[in-house]
Amino acid sequence: MDIELTVDGRPRRVAVEPRTTLADALRDQCDATSVHLGCEQGACGACTVHLDGVAIRSCLLLAVQAAGCRVTTVAGLPVGPGLHPVQQAFADRNAFQCGFCTPGFVMLLAAELADAPDLDDAGLVELVSSNLCRCTGYQGILAAARDARDAGAAGRAAG
Repeated sequence: MDIELTVDGRPRRVAVEPRTTLADALRDQCDATSVHLGCEQGACGACTVHLDGVAIRSCLLLAVQAAGCRVTTVAGLPVGPGLHPVQQAFADRNAFQCGFCTPGFVMLLAAELADAPDLDDAGLVELVSSNLCRCTGYQGILAAARDARDAGAAGRAAG
């Protein structure tokens, strides 16, 4: 079946099987290779994107359920010139090693900081612990999350 959605600000029409996940449709038909598939069970968070401004695990949503929606990947996150504050904080803090989990963390933090710009450190720890990273030990990720919060990431949120 054909569905229409907007991916990173561009209207897209994709043909999908009813069982195709949004993650697979984004990667296979929309060239959104920053959407990573780790566990394909929603546990790792590597496939996190924004669906109409809300962070979701795209491996758990069928593509047909996203018909008519705005999907934002990490590539579509920056608003205006430069990087989104969360992306900048990750770069500044070297908050990644292999980078596989990074897009999911960035998308999760960007959405949450848009909704809760004053999230305290305990809230950041809880939020970050919902995604998996096997390389960093989370200290750099938490430092980047704090920097992004303090830089006002909420003011630069994208859909």
